[in-house]
Formats: sequence, C-alpha cells, structure tokens
Amino acid sequence: MLYPLIFNTEMQSAMPKITDVMTHDHKRCDEIFAQAEEAVTQEDWEKAATLFKEFEDAVEHHFIMEETVLFPAYTAKTNLSSVTDALMQDHMQLRIIIFEAGESIKAKDQEQFLGQSETLLMMQQQHNKKEERKLYTMADSAFRVEADEMLAKMGMA
Repeated sequence: MLYPLIFNTEMQSAMPKITDVMTHDHKRCDEIFAQAEEAVTQEDWEKAATLFKEFEDAVEHHFIMEETVLFPAYTAKTNLSSVTDALMQDHMQLRIIIFEAGESIKAKDQEQFLGQSETLLMMQQQHNKKEERKLYTMADSAFRVEADEMLAKMGMA
C-alpha cells in the first residue's frame, strides 16, 4: 500500500509522517465501514457481513499497531501515559460497539445496526480526532528521527 510522503526539510528526504500514515489508515477503515453500512441499507446481508468483517479486521489491526508499538514507544519516550491510557479506553469501548454492530448484521436487524452505526461513527470520529490532532502530532515530534523505524515496526512503512 502506498502512503503519502511529506518532504522533511530537516532530513532533506521524503519521509512518511506518523500523522499522515495513520490518518490514511483511519480513512481506509472509514471507507470500508461506509460500504458495509450501505450494504445494510440495501439489505444485502451477505455483502454487509463480508464488508463488516473486513472493517472489523482493519480496525483491529490498526488498534494492535497502536497498542503494541506506537503507544508503548510514545509513553517510554515522553513519560506521558495519560493520552495513550485514554485512547486505550476508547479502543475498548469501540471494540464493544463493533462487536454489537456485527451481531446486528448476523441477525439481519437493519434498525438495530443503523442505531449502533450512529453511535460507532460518533465515537470513532471523536477518537480519531484525538489521535490525529494530539497523539500523532506529538509522536511526529517525539519520533522525528525514528519515524521510519516506528512505521516499519507497525508494518506501515
């Protein structure tokens, strides 16, 4: 997968920034969810189930990259765990809602799914803003030199 590159004048080379790469991954997950939601509105349950599973897997992969690589490295480098602790709590809440929405698809319950999708979208948007405006920009500063290494550890370079 290709990720946007930003010209870094300090390094005099093109280097993917954590903010750009992780924001791109948020958008990728959002696009998959939108397709699943559309399939639900059309009552194409097989397609909805397939797309929702793809969304679930993409989000879980994203969470795992953050929880096992980015968050611990950021906390170790900055000694600031309050931001990552709050984001971990969000991940737990989002996992519950995603599970429940998946169950609604299995039950072919359009009304239940659409209600859950509203909640999920609202929570996900708030969570993504926290990451994109706070954590990722702070991580870009903290890992200015190590950004490539950090992204490689997450499988995003």
